[in-house]
Amino acid sequence: MALIDIKRAVTGNRQANFTHFVDGQMWYTTEYSESFPVPIADLAGATLHRNEKALLLMRYMRKWNVELSKADA
Repeated sequence: MALIDIKRAVTGNRQANFTHFVDGQMWYTTEYSESFPVPIADLAGATLHRNEKALLLMRYMRKWNVELSKADA
């Protein structure tokens, strides 16, 4: 799986869209069809919407890139 180009994904008020929920993780997709998980355990009562500003989810994109890098090593 390819790493998410985070700068491209968040620049210009881009959106991320909720696609599905699996094993305690909400999966979002960038406008460039790059998917990443948002663990429910990390939310601590926060509200996530179907469409979110990608910038607000950048933390999870970075975490996912780290996981993908570990898998490739």
